[in-house]
Amino acid sequence: NLIKYADVPIAAPSANISGRPSGTNVEDIDQELKDRVDYIIDGGECQIGVESTVVRVIDGIPHILRPGKITAEEIKEVAGSVVIDKHILGKLDANEKVMSPGMKYKHYSPQADVKIIDGDFENFCIYVNNNQGINTFCLLFDDDDTNKINCRYVTYGSDSSQQAHNFFAKLRELDSLNADRIFVRPPQKDGVGLAVYNRLLRAAGFEVIRV
Repeated sequence: NLIKYADVPIAAPSANISGRPSGTNVEDIDQELKDRVDYIIDGGECQIGVESTVVRVIDGIPHILRPGKITAEEIKEVAGSVVIDKHILGKLDANEKVMSPGMKYKHYSPQADVKIIDGDFENFCIYVNNNQGINTFCLLFDDDDTNKINCRYVTYGSDSSQQAHNFFAKLRELDSLNADRIFVRPPQKDGVGLAVYNRLLRAAGFEVIRV
């Protein structure tokens, strides 16, 4: 409706301050931007959660520069082949140019220190129980056995689609709970899970602890 009303092309950035978790509902956006903008239009909660897939075609082959809801597997079905850019799961070198929004070294970050704890749930619990502090929280899967951890927590879904939908809102929720450290159970690294993991890596500044 806004596009129809304006009757001109519209280009706009994400509704968040650069470096912060993206806003996916009007409450979070209002909290962050209410003193910086004249109007906020409530179009409802974002259905997908993570931002769009960014693709560049090089020599006829699609290269994914930033993963999103449209997955590498789906692109390959149509195009026959696809290349996943190395920076999706790796850091940019100091002299390398950012080819897509959201690919900076640290991005999408809450106030808390985020750490990815990569391993099975039993070892995750052992690490958390031995390293938690007063304001440590965990970001878990919905179906994790939370009786095994001695730490406050929130959950962000039981599959990649749910995790994509909830990820940014849950980071903002943890800010509201005054978390100073967040131990995260990482999603799968395929399908839309690759997009969630890409955002998580940047929120954590690439701090991955393998257990």
